[in-house]
Amino acid sequence: MIAHLTGKIGLIESDRCVVDVAGVGYLVLASTRTLAALPSGGMATVLTEMQVREDAITLFGFADSAEREWFRLLTTVQGVGARVALNILSALSPRELVSAIQAGDRAALTRAAGVGAKLAVRLLTELRERAGGMPLGSGFSPVIAAPRAGVEADALSALANLGYRRAEARPVVTRVVERLGPDAAASTVIREALRELAPAS
Repeated sequence: MIAHLTGKIGLIESDRCVVDVAGVGYLVLASTRTLAALPSGGMATVLTEMQVREDAITLFGFADSAEREWFRLLTTVQGVGARVALNILSALSPRELVSAIQAGDRAALTRAAGVGAKLAVRLLTELRERAGGMPLGSGFSPVIAAPRAGVEADALSALANLGYRRAEARPVVTRVVERLGPDAAASTVIREALRELAPAS
């Protein structure tokens, strides 16, 4: 079972992308929301769900755990395959799904490709009791960026040695590198990151 992939985002198409992990390109099907969050040509971590069939092994990708949980739930409903589930997640965020199901909003569900009136009613009926316990997500959180090789990784390591938690330092370092550019010296990135981290320390 492949739970996530961390690598360079290559080709991005309307319903799929390629994640290059150590020279191996994994084809990942995803919602338009996840694909829009991916940094084309950049590094990212994509959560995955693997589907194994006799004739194929397919990977589905998600930008956050809420979307993956909803994918798993949607595919338990009769008539909702993986592709239709991705269409639903492209049309509605997890938060919007909860609202639509709790309100009995059939029209909202039929906005998704492949969801007709009958399937919308089935979704409302089967998921009404379970929707309230599903994760809403925080709007739609971006794909978790993986540290860039070289400067960013060196800066993170140095900050960790200084006592900063990686979870705390990573977004700051990423922001600094984006501001200064990938050619910035590690010492400069560390100095700028320390300035941002200092007030909160």
